[in-house]
Amino acid sequence: TPWPGNNSRDHPGMIQVFLGHSGGLDTDGNELPRLVYVSREKRPGFQHHKKAGAMNALIRVSAVLTNGAYLLNVDCDHYFNNSKALKEAMCFMMDPAYGKKTCYVQFPQRFDGIDLHDRYANRNIVFFDINLRGLDGIQGPVYVGTGCCFNRQALYGYDPVLTEEDLEPNIIVKSCCGSRKKGRGGHKKYIDKKRAMKRTESTVPIFNMEDIEEGVEGYDDERSLLMSQKSLEKRFGQSPVFIAATFQEQGGIPPSTNPATLLKEAIHVISCGYEDKTEWGKEIGWICGSVTEDILTGFKMHARGWISIYCMPPRPAFKGSAPINLSDRLNQVLRWALGSIEILLSRHCPIWYGYSGRLKLLERLAYINTIVYPLTSLPLLAYCILPAICLVTGKFIIPEISNYAGMWFILLFISIFATGILELRWSGVGIEDWWR
Repeated sequence: TPWPGNNSRDHPGMIQVFLGHSGGLDTDGNELPRLVYVSREKRPGFQHHKKAGAMNALIRVSAVLTNGAYLLNVDCDHYFNNSKALKEAMCFMMDPAYGKKTCYVQFPQRFDGIDLHDRYANRNIVFFDINLRGLDGIQGPVYVGTGCCFNRQALYGYDPVLTEEDLEPNIIVKSCCGSRKKGRGGHKKYIDKKRAMKRTESTVPIFNMEDIEEGVEGYDDERSLLMSQKSLEKRFGQSPVFIAATFQEQGGIPPSTNPATLLKEAIHVISCGYEDKTEWGKEIGWICGSVTEDILTGFKMHARGWISIYCMPPRPAFKGSAPINLSDRLNQVLRWALGSIEILLSRHCPIWYGYSGRLKLLERLAYINTIVYPLTSLPLLAYCILPAICLVTGKFIIPEISNYAGMWFILLFISIFATGILELRWSGVGIEDWWR
């Protein structure tokens, strides 16, 4: 049927199923996966939250229609460059030891169309080939917005399944504060019990698909059930089908489900008012309120105790297009910088947020570094202007220093040079690129 209008800012929720439940077959006779196009409802006067809102709508639709346990997020200007990329991610997601506490597997961004000398630094070599690899040894890389495979349970705001080792204090805290052996057993049991209760409260199914289809039966205390149902609706929204899907840790939907009913429910969960008075965009799904919603989303997961993985296959998993002129590149960098400052001034700032969670100290420092870097432009500006002022006025602003202080000054610069050389060695930057 014709789609109702082409006004991108005012239209109902639309879903087009290209390959449905029965699916199609490829040339070898294997069943193809389902393929569904989704366009969420848009109305004037509603706050749609841009990319974060779109991704949250897709989480809900996919939960109702197919409910896969894992999700892949790729930007519209990226494409698959490695057919085995998802298998690489699944090696971590389905690992017996790490799978239950891995929130996402992040792949590095690689680009086509970059000129020979990369004059606008589009490759971001230091960030993708050094910083994120370093974070992989702490609690995991930050989420960069694309080329990322998610555990659906982590996006629902649930806590990870942590081991006793994960509940130990950070090694830095242990070394600074001592081993604290006395009374530790009781405290540790209390933490385990407290976390187990929290996990149980948030993940035990209150009702399942059969309850939705046939009515909720078999509960002695109707009042407690009603309260539990209300709290779930306040958290996830008023869709019993979606709420039931959140409890399926392995994903999937019952084979007896009516596809027509699911499509009707899928239209409901992408309506404009669905997220009102719920925790979507606050504690669940992609976090709204920032231009760089990706950093916030990964940060909230790490604060709950989840870990992430950095996967760098020899053949790049995904490739995208990079800005081809200076104005586009500056626009991109400005957007990132504004997003970082937004987080710095928000309640989710890593300097003061999430101390009751399981965010590791070095991971927190890395997040702080991620959001304060735009402020370094201020001392850099002074560093560039002051020598010119000295030349114009003929006054030397730096006082004479002693030999002892001079040694410290020289050692500081040697350490900076050493860091730069190591970065070049690790990232494979050639002499010509370094000189340029």
